Amino acid sequence: MILSVSRRTDIPNYYSEWFLNRIREGFLYVRNPMNPRQISRIDLSPETTDCIVFWTKNPAPMLDRLEELKDYAYYFQFTLTGYGRDVEPNLPDKRKVLIPVFRTLSEKIGKEKVIWRYDPIFVNSRYTLEYHRKAFEEIADSLAGYTEKAVISFVDFYARTERSLREFDVRKLKEEEMAELAARMAEMASRYGMTAESCAEQTDFQKAGVQHGSCIDRRLIEKITGCRISAGKDKGQRPACGCLESVEVGAYDTCLNGCKYCYANENEGKVKAKVRFYRPDSPLLCGTPDTEDKVTIRKMKSLKDNQINLFCEAVRE
Repeated sequence: MILSVSRRTDIPNYYSEWFLNRIREGFLYVRNPMNPRQISRIDLSPETTDCIVFWTKNPAPMLDRLEELKDYAYYFQFTLTGYGRDVEPNLPDKRKVLIPVFRTLSEKIGKEKVIWRYDPIFVNSRYTLEYHRKAFEEIADSLAGYTEKAVISFVDFYARTERSLREFDVRKLKEEEMAELAARMAEMASRYGMTAESCAEQTDFQKAGVQHGSCIDRRLIEKITGCRISAGKDKGQRPACGCLESVEVGAYDTCLNGCKYCYANENEGKVKAKVRFYRPDSPLLCGTPDTEDKVTIRKMKSLKDNQINLFCEAVRE
């Protein structure tokens, strides 16, 4: 099993205590977003959990607790953009706080395990194409030697995202504009020792030097674990997404970053209402099971290739 922590919310930033409590307890609950009365019990044993993929904009709360994950393989997707607080209102200063946090995390776990994400990219009168070129290069320069990969993607206009971004007068880019920006970013990434990959993009940017990427990446997971992984494509993601199948442990409408392009939050009021039920000792994130809930033990298994398991040697720091 590969654990996604989480596409729906920033667990390292706001709920790391909950997650590490669940690691210690050996299980967690996940509520089905399509049928809230259905809860799955997920086994978190190291024998079942092949790799944990963390998604975050600020993993600072976890930096001094990484030892608690010593029995697990894991890596971080770290989003670091050039937007200001008008777009990402609840994040600390990028230059003073987040770039140093990125470097510290890289030094602790290895640069191959910290992926830099510059996404989603949108353009308006303030955040122009030239703005993104300059911001990307400044961040790339700051992260040189601390990561091996830069992931880019252009904003997808989900209903929630489109409502939130309406005030920013975002314009839709032409394919040639996206390709030109992707090519510039690929060149800059290479100059600072990184490969450039795209995330779930319908447009093919390979001619621009940007390869199709996978956030839950078979090659990286096999490199980290030292084992072949027998897993298929995640059918629950967008058609252009190349991620492997995984178990998502987060909950919608719980992220406190407040990013205006977020697809996982419906509105600020709903987030505040849900976060009131956060308890670090609960098996559920932002909630507790009640008598009307049906808890089902979800059968989890390792995805490591059984034929070569005897030769698997985990590469863990």
